[in-house]
Amino acid sequence: MKHIDFYLDFISPYAHLAFEHLPQALEGLSCSVAYKPVLLGAILKHHGQLGPAEIPAKRSWTYRHVLWLGHANGIHIEMPASHPYNPLPHLRLALSTSDDGSISRLVAETILRNVWRGGEEAGDAARLAALAAQLEPKRDMNGDENKALLKRNTDEALQAGVFGTPAFVVDGRLFWGFDGLAMLRACLAGDAWFDGPQWAAADQRPSLLRSSKS
Repeated sequence: MKHIDFYLDFISPYAHLAFEHLPQALEGLSCSVAYKPVLLGAILKHHGQLGPAEIPAKRSWTYRHVLWLGHANGIHIEMPASHPYNPLPHLRLALSTSDDGSISRLVAETILRNVWRGGEEAGDAARLAALAAQLEPKRDMNGDENKALLKRNTDEALQAGVFGTPAFVVDGRLFWGFDGLAMLRACLAGDAWFDGPQWAAADQRPSLLRSSKS
């Protein structure tokens, strides 16, 4: 049985799409999945990137794109009333249900659907309190243990080469994005392409772009 580490941040609409589509993508395959919340903002900062919503033209495209993807794939998705928003409360709440940094599929589903269905304010305090009551966390969501688990997950994701969410890691191979699910499935199904040079050597060539530090 193959194991998948699924790194996600609830702020990402692509994470919601990938989460909802994952059972279909893995149908007929034998594998386990660990759902690991990470702080996307910290990952982007580590790599010196802006988030899609921080670039006005890309923000407009991203929101239209994710709504189209939901429509085209039969996945229920609505933009929250404000976006981007601060995902830390949702991340810490999720991890307050966990002992090791992994959360159940039910917890991930409950939070993602709370954010990405209904078109309401994701960060509304009353909605967050209701969500916490529904999930019955093991400890205070703002406690140090949850903060430490979030940092550990994020650091682990960075060590695995993660640069955005959703990201999937299997046997040291990284797959990124909703549109990476088909590639993930092929790998899990034993497609020989992944043992050939097109995977192993694709990035083994010099870049002619000059470093910004040079």
